[in-house]
Amino acid sequence: MSTAPVTVPVRLLVCDDHAVVRAGLLALLASAGDIEVVGEASSGEEAVSLAARLAPQVVLMDLQLGGGIDGVEATRRITAAPDAPHVLVLTTYDTDADITRAIGAGATGYLLKAERPEELFAAVHAAARGRTVLSPPVASRVMAQMRAPLPQLTDREQDILAQLAQGLGNREIARALFISEATVKTHLGRIYDKLGVDTRAGAVAVAKERRLLR
Repeated sequence: MSTAPVTVPVRLLVCDDHAVVRAGLLALLASAGDIEVVGEASSGEEAVSLAARLAPQVVLMDLQLGGGIDGVEATRRITAAPDAPHVLVLTTYDTDADITRAIGAGATGYLLKAERPEELFAAVHAAARGRTVLSPPVASRVMAQMRAPLPQLTDREQDILAQLAQGLGNREIARALFISEATVKTHLGRIYDKLGVDTRAGAVAVAKERRLLR
């Protein structure tokens, strides 16, 4: 008489800075039956520490975590460790910059909180197997980015972007390139428009993703 194979639950760590959201997620995930929440973190730093200590297979990661490091930096630190778990982003944000930064940091998947519970459960299992999981709106954005022609940056914009990638502020960039801070700000505005971002980190992330840095 054959017996059904025993399904080993996916070991999951949940990271979200809102206690009510975490409680809701834990209750929802408990209903799946084949997902075991081994820990919960309220900050990026705590997620990094617990990921190393609890050895989950998947970390369910929010992007905006209040104080301390954000979900992207936490993802980068978690995935850089030996035998790292897979990180599945679960967020309300679907901007090009957020998606690019998260994937660039090593996230296996990017899911929106508007997804149905069964989609979340399936995504957790897919992430545990190392499969890329993207919410449909996110997948559409990624495909649009890949199909879009590369933005044409001027030589000066390239110079400023390179300085930006080194972590320099506007005053330092102005000094390095012998231009005024006002000119730096003007060029940054044009760079943001061309790359479709609104932050310095977003500009650098998109530039690296699309290999625009010299």
